[in-house]
Amino acid sequence: MTKGMIHHVELYVSDLERSVRFWGWLLADLGYHAYQEWDAGRSFKLGDTYIVFVQTEDRFLDEPYHRCRVGLNHLAFHAESREHVDRLTIQLKEKGETILYPDQHPFAGGNDYYAVYFEDPDRIKVEVVAP
Repeated sequence: MTKGMIHHVELYVSDLERSVRFWGWLLADLGYHAYQEWDAGRSFKLGDTYIVFVQTEDRFLDEPYHRCRVGLNHLAFHAESREHVDRLTIQLKEKGETILYPDQHPFAGGNDYYAVYFEDPDRIKVEVVAP
């Protein structure tokens, strides 16, 4: 354990199974493994950090997520290389996912910043960036 590292992140989702299908392959590709499972949630772990997905209760589903409201804007993950970013981009497209900022891809973050940007099923922006 490293002092100050994130222990875990918990995300409430509108459809747990859909989110697990989306996140499961991506997190596995990034080195995470399935960690915990219960009726209303799943988690994936890498090292000492884990990400939790919890089914939102019906009574709280009336207001959809938007990254420009107060709260989380996006999650960014390290890729192992530019080739890794390229491979993930192809896989995302094959799965029918929309690549954000396609006219600037893969340099939407700047000339020296190689990344792919996309959204999860609840429109949480995700970024995978090469070293």
